[in-house]
Amino acid sequence: MVKKLVLTLALVAMTASPTLAKTIVFATDATWPPMEFVNADKKITGLAVDLMEAAGKEAGFTPEFKAVAWDGIFAGLAAGKYDAICSSVTITDERKNTMDFSTPYMKVRQALVIPKKSAAKCIEDLKGKTLGAQISTTGHFAVKKTEGVKDKSYDEVGLAFEDLYNGRIDGVVCDDPVAKLYALKKDNYKDALKIACIIPADDELYGVAVQKGNKETLELINKGLAAVTAKGLDKEILKKWLGTAE
Repeated sequence: MVKKLVLTLALVAMTASPTLAKTIVFATDATWPPMEFVNADKKITGLAVDLMEAAGKEAGFTPEFKAVAWDGIFAGLAAGKYDAICSSVTITDERKNTMDFSTPYMKVRQALVIPKKSAAKCIEDLKGKTLGAQISTTGHFAVKKTEGVKDKSYDEVGLAFEDLYNGRIDGVVCDDPVAKLYALKKDNYKDALKIACIIPADDELYGVAVQKGNKETLELINKGLAAVTAKGLDKEILKKWLGTAE
């Protein structure tokens, strides 16, 4: 009788316990505010972090974020050092050759930031000038393909803005949410910098990258993103970080 009672209690406890959620480790280059960055409490935070946490609650996975430098982030994924990359990665045909992507979660464009005193209207007015961008980003690609412009690459976009503010370069090209934060909201910079233009090009789509063939992780992430969108949680997160749900 005692054995039966113990067994019954054990079965009840197992039934009452929630299923252990799968942990997905996301690599992120936490130098890209407001998307992914380290806050004053030394915690990785931002729009994309909130989005993955919301997706995790909906799909039953626990997101864990790992700070990884951009220049090695894709190699780390290929080597299996983490499960996914959530770091404002633009989905491109070239990248799709070596990794799989989630459904897109955000649309962005490339913006040119210049000093307020500059008369340049857009990138073609800066021939002979030096433009900065974070290395191997789509902003960097845009600078490199612009004729007559000198390109200077940086490990972090914040270093490019520091050089722009101090007059060492003539402009910075980066994703428009990041450009808006530095040029319109960041102390010191907002009084000295402006967005000259959105560079004419196709819109870019952010996606979460996983290793080729990692269907289990990809399906969980997509399930979470779909639920977040269906409930309108994505619009709440966008409004929190960007001031607009569009």
